[in-house]
Amino acid sequence: MLIAVRSCSLYVFLGLFIALFTHSVSANTLKSLRVWPSPDDTRVVIDVKSKVTFSYFRLSSPERLVVDLHDTTRNARLPITISDSQILKKIRASSPPEKGTTRLVLELKKRVSPKVFTLPPTPGGQYGHRLVIDLPNSDKPDAAKAKQQNPITHTDSSSTKKAPPPKNQDIVIAVDPGHGGEDPGSIGPGRRFEKNVTLSIGKKLANLIDRVPGMHSVMTRKGDYYVSLNRRTEIAREHGAYLLISIHADAFRSPKPRGASVFVLNTRRANTEISRWVENHEEQSELLGGAGAVLAKKNSDRNVSQTLLDLQFSHSQKEGFKLASDILGKLGKVAHLHRSKPVNASLAVLKSPDIPSVLVETGFISNPSEERLLFQQSHQEKIARAIATAIVEYFKENPPQGTMFASHGKPRHYTVKSGDSLSVIAQRYGVSVANIKKANDMSGNVLSVGQTLTIPRGSSSIQVPEVSHQVETETIYHKVVKGDYLGKIAAHYKVSVDDIKRENHLRSNVLSLGQKLKITVSLKDKPVRKHKVARGEYLGKLASKYGVSINSIRNANHLKTDSLAVGQVLIIPNK
Repeated sequence: MLIAVRSCSLYVFLGLFIALFTHSVSANTLKSLRVWPSPDDTRVVIDVKSKVTFSYFRLSSPERLVVDLHDTTRNARLPITISDSQILKKIRASSPPEKGTTRLVLELKKRVSPKVFTLPPTPGGQYGHRLVIDLPNSDKPDAAKAKQQNPITHTDSSSTKKAPPPKNQDIVIAVDPGHGGEDPGSIGPGRRFEKNVTLSIGKKLANLIDRVPGMHSVMTRKGDYYVSLNRRTEIAREHGAYLLISIHADAFRSPKPRGASVFVLNTRRANTEISRWVENHEEQSELLGGAGAVLAKKNSDRNVSQTLLDLQFSHSQKEGFKLASDILGKLGKVAHLHRSKPVNASLAVLKSPDIPSVLVETGFISNPSEERLLFQQSHQEKIARAIATAIVEYFKENPPQGTMFASHGKPRHYTVKSGDSLSVIAQRYGVSVANIKKANDMSGNVLSVGQTLTIPRGSSSIQVPEVSHQVETETIYHKVVKGDYLGKIAAHYKVSVDDIKRENHLRSNVLSLGQKLKITVSLKDKPVRKHKVARGEYLGKLASKYGVSINSIRNANHLKTDSLAVGQVLIIPNK
């Protein structure tokens, strides 16, 4: 009898041991967290070992989002303090409601409605299972409801064309640097990311466009964050863009292909193997970026709506093809061309019925020699100048009604705005200060807001100005604190007081506590960033997070090896 009891106890012990062992093996693991602030929202990506079961709720006073990862242990260091997000302050761990659960608390600056969803591993193996938390900077009205309240009616086939703009309005060009944030794009053999070269070339192109009289640019992204494909065209439309130029770096399974190409929309089957590769890569990018839209559209009727929209694309396609041909003509003078004629592809970023769009593949990042070339500043400047020159020539031949390009060569009138000066206006219109003063019988240089000036005919045609070794810039935000004044802030960021006033539409030098100032700074003058190494971090991961090269981190910190110590403080260069 005693033996039987002992045997029973042994079976119970073994059963408990097996249950505990099975639980420990099957338990999930939180491996790491990544935070990607952007102008519209902040995305938190939680890498987990396997598909996670989760729940969440909100708390107020102060505002918090609490996320429970069930049957999950944590292998990531917390807390994380976030300084560059408009909505998120900190992520920390908290006491879980039950054993085996990991509880995360996201401390928010205000109450918003989060979107929380899981994503499976990406087909290419770049990412495993993820839990994604999207925190909008503010709760905006539902776009679908807004469309119902303000329906767009189409009366004839010309309704997709833009209404005539006011006289001498600038031509707006949307510059779209591909990929960003979670989505690195293609990765070259030297482990360099497409998202970095597209942003660098995009900034150079935008800078050149802004220097052309009668033009200005809008960028779909200005930093290392992800923007969905639909949002990119929305940004262009919100700013009244006449063109959308999407910048990419090509890739292929073989390292042999090289050269630049320009893609235009064709809703039929792609006409080359590489263009089919690019189409597949676009959807892969949406998955990498964690865009739920790509997954959701497979279970909706949105493809039917898209097919109907495709019928209205004839004008946009025609103009896009014309511009693509112009760009190839200019690119062929500064770079090798993979294709001398526009390539057809059915890409989402090109599918805008009212905005002619092209996608410029600046070269093959999968080709070792071209990868090195794409990251040379001088080559980037040549590419940007070629594209900008093609855009200017396109609008000389096709000037939109009411813009400076349409009225060039005729006397124009300009109403003085706050922050204007004679030199600024003269540069804008490509004329001399002396000629403006002569045309307006002015003896001095003083202007008054609201004053109407006659702008004489320019002596030279509109063209892209020569800019050697462009300085890359970034727009940051400065929160006014006690003791701040414009002179002090300008000196800190190495900009002028006039630049700050102009960029923020300030009519006086008076500032208020807590006021946010938008400041465009040179990357070389941007305040130094520092990063404290956490468990699981390595140079490649940090380079990807901050959008810089591994070598730049090595050089900035005089590292002799790639080994990092937990708690080590690294200087993160701005370039």
